[in-house]
Amino acid sequence: MQALPRWITAFFIAMATFAAAGHSQKAHAHDFRIGDLVIDHPYATPSQPEGTHGTAHFRSIRNRGRSMDRLVAASTPAAARVELHETIMEGGVMTTREVEAIELPARQTIRLRHDGRFHLKLVDLERPLAAGDRFDLSLRFERAGETKVRVWVQQPRTSKDHQEHRH
Repeated sequence: MQALPRWITAFFIAMATFAAAGHSQKAHAHDFRIGDLVIDHPYATPSQPEGTHGTAHFRSIRNRGRSMDRLVAASTPAAARVELHETIMEGGVMTTREVEAIELPARQTIRLRHDGRFHLKLVDLERPLAAGDRFDLSLRFERAGETKVRVWVQQPRTSKDHQEHRH
């Protein structure tokens, strides 16, 4: 069999590299859009092996619109229910409490990271969350409506790691 001319070989290598890079970006791209909202990198932290509760987070939710929106509810087949929670300092002790909604001001970005003010509490998990697991999470917004995102269970990064991490 005769060898292919170099330019054809180079072309196929370039195309394969391009296709692999494109596929890689799709595999790592982890944001979702609904209306004016951009939901960036939904993730959950691993739960205790015998734990019945877990937490879900987002790198951020960005409201690109001119009107405020609110995250008002969430649900997942991975848990009996999902509660919206806020972390607060109460009497010198850090605690969490359930809130009715999480406000998303117009043209602002709200972070819902594991080390931040807001998170979603997953109550009565179907099974413990382990690193590498994935599950669907339905979100309901007051203005934008409902959407489903895919959540990846992962060990959380520190804030410094997060700043250096790019998709």
